[in-house]
Amino acid sequence: MVEDTWHPIGIDTSTPNAARMYDYFLGGKDHFPADREAADKILLYAPEVPHVVRENRAFLARVVRHLCEAGVRQFLDIGTGLPTQNAVHEVAQRHAPDARVVYVDNDPVVLTHARALLTGVGEVSVVQGDLREPEAIMKDRDVRAALDFDEPVAVLLLAILHFIPDGEDPAGLVRRLLAPLPRGSYVVLTHATPQDSNEADIPKVMGVYNSSTSPVTLRDKEQISTFFGGYDLIDPGLVYVSQWRPHAARRLTGPDRSRAYGGVAHI
Repeated sequence: MVEDTWHPIGIDTSTPNAARMYDYFLGGKDHFPADREAADKILLYAPEVPHVVRENRAFLARVVRHLCEAGVRQFLDIGTGLPTQNAVHEVAQRHAPDARVVYVDNDPVVLTHARALLTGVGEVSVVQGDLREPEAIMKDRDVRAALDFDEPVAVLLLAILHFIPDGEDPAGLVRRLLAPLPRGSYVVLTHATPQDSNEADIPKVMGVYNSSTSPVTLRDKEQISTFFGGYDLIDPGLVYVSQWRPHAARRLTGPDRSRAYGGVAHI
């Protein structure tokens, strides 16, 4: 049984929240009964979800390390979610101590926790923003103060685009977001997919998310590829996140269960 030890004022804790559910799947502690109830329903239909979210975090770590080794020193993580182990700044500054990271999220719980956790951490900023307003993010005073847009920036869109429905033109939002970036920058994204999942369980999982603060739109590989907008994907392209440059000791020997595609494109 989990004891709730924090109760943010003015925040709805009665409706399941996707970021807090994600934290629950990762084994975190920042969630409420409504989040746990919804997450447990999903686990009934898709018990592999904790594996999926761990694979997404492992993908993040491998990508950030690769980008640091490629010379990138600036990271803009949009839809960061609740702070957890191996966050972007931890991985980046482990491999490049001078790396600068800006976290952007529109969830007040995420912002409160991120700011509390990152107080005193050098070269890391937390900014309120929404992917649905890309120009506002890229013009934000704190973003501009932290990042030099004359130098390459890696934009991370991890497990966020499946929360943007087709009617809001997610591909267009990504194009607008990336427009101010200089050549030599990168875009990184992961996206949940229904491919290779149990078709009978997909509507049940979708139903749980659709009753939360963030309904989900699942897409196939071809649809996800459009978010890269013609930019050149680096090897191995758009693949299941567990297949993106895995460590030799972890190479897959059986069916993939990561249930999400990921890729990195050079701008």
